Amino acid sequence: MTLRIILDCDPGHDDAVAILLAAGNPHVEIAAITTVGGNQTLEKVTRNALGIATLAGISAPIAAGCATPLVRDLVTSPEIHGESGLDGVTLPEPAMELDRRHAVDVMIDVVMSAEPGTITLVPTGPLTNIAMAMRKQPEIIGRVREVSLMGGGMNLGNATTAAEFNILVDPEAANLVFSAPWQVTMVGLDVTHEAQATPDVVDRFRELGTPIGNFVVDLMAFFIESNKLEQRFTAPPVHDPVALARVIDPSIVDTLNAKIVVETEGTYTTGMTLVERRPWINHVSTTHVATGLDVAKFWDLVIDSIGRL
Repeated sequence: MTLRIILDCDPGHDDAVAILLAAGNPHVEIAAITTVGGNQTLEKVTRNALGIATLAGISAPIAAGCATPLVRDLVTSPEIHGESGLDGVTLPEPAMELDRRHAVDVMIDVVMSAEPGTITLVPTGPLTNIAMAMRKQPEIIGRVREVSLMGGGMNLGNATTAAEFNILVDPEAANLVFSAPWQVTMVGLDVTHEAQATPDVVDRFRELGTPIGNFVVDLMAFFIESNKLEQRFTAPPVHDPVALARVIDPSIVDTLNAKIVVETEGTYTTGMTLVERRPWINHVSTTHVATGLDVAKFWDLVIDSIGRL
C-alpha cells in the first residue's frame, strides 16, 4: 500500500532526515510539503525545505504556511539548529519554485481532493498550520486518515521542565489538534530520545557512499555538537523521523490509547502534554501516545530508505 502524506515541518536537522526518509521510502508518496515557523523563522525553514527537496529530487508542491503561532510570538531554536536552521551543511539552490498558495490552502486542497482516509498528516513542527486548516475547512477532520506528530511527552520536556519545544511554541494550536475527533498519535520525547544518532549510526550513513548519505553525516556533525552543548546528549536524538517511521511500519512504535490535553495557561507548565493514564478511567479515545521504540528497526528503515536516493 502506498501511503500518501503531507509533511508539515520546520527544517531543522531532524526534519531534514524525515524529509529524506519520506523521499526514499518506496511505500511513501509525498503529496505536499508545508512549512511553519518553529526551529527558525518561516523564511529560513522554507528555504531549507526547498534545498532538501532539490537534493532529494522531490517534485511535490512545497508551500509556506504560518510565520507565527495562533496567539503568541514565535520562539525559535538557534542554539540547536543554528542561525540558518540547518547549520553545518550547504544546500543546493532550489530547483523548483515555492507554491504560491498558502500552506493551509495546499493542505486543504490535497485532503479535500483525495479519497477520504487516504491522506496522513505528519507534522514535525509546531501545529499552527494544522489548527488553521481545521478552522478554515472543518471537513478535513473526517477525511484525514490519521495525524502522526512529533511533539510532547508524558514524562518530560526539553524546552522547559514541562514542555517539549513543538508544543510549547503553539500550545493553543496543539490543544485544538488533540481535541478534534480524528486519529492522532503523539510521538513524543519518551520515545524520540531513544532515536539517537550514535557513532555506529553515523558510520552507516557514511558507508552508503552517496551524496545524500554524506549530507546526513554532515548534518549530524553539527547536530551532535549542538545537542552535546545544550542538552548534554553524547549522541543527538533525531526526533522527527520517528513520527513518519511509525506510519510506514506501526510495529516500530508501541502506543497507548489515552486522552491528551495541552496546558495553555500554567505559569510553569504551559505547553505540557497531560496524558490520562489513571487505570480506573475509560481510555477509549481518538488520541494515542507513543510509549516504546524499536531502535534497531527504526534506524534500519531510515538508512535503507535514504540509501535508495
